[in-house]
Amino acid sequence: MASAFASNLRAWPHRRWVVAAVVAALAFVVVAIPTDLIPNPLFGREIPPTWWSHAALIISSALTGFLVATYVASPLAGTGTTNKSGVAASVLAFFAVGCPVCNKLVLLALGTSGAMTFFEPLQPLLAALSIGLLLWALLRRVSQENACRVPAASV
Repeated sequence: MASAFASNLRAWPHRRWVVAAVVAALAFVVVAIPTDLIPNPLFGREIPPTWWSHAALIISSALTGFLVATYVASPLAGTGTTNKSGVAASVLAFFAVGCPVCNKLVLLALGTSGAMTFFEPLQPLLAALSIGLLLWALLRRVSQENACRVPAASV
């Protein structure tokens, strides 16, 4: 599977690599600005970022870029099969690297002390889950690109 994955990536046209790079950069900025991993005057953090936040965001952004690029001129486009795990994983990445007490949804659900007690310890798990889902979706998409489709049997 790893060799098929690598050979399929080597066969990607230039356009896919450009899309992967642009989407990865956009995904990074879209998550890093509101989570204040890129300091900005619009958003702030009450709790400083963890040591792993930037790495998790870089990896998940890169995987998001690669995953989106698989939809550019894809032989799978007409099959009707979609993979929603990539979208869910990108949302998980946002929650994983964000400030636990700055997230309004978490505060409404758990309160400030609950966010620090229950949600903050879960953030590394959310980051790992996000990266795992993105990697799974990417491997699935790329490995299926050159797979032979078996026509449905007519009954």
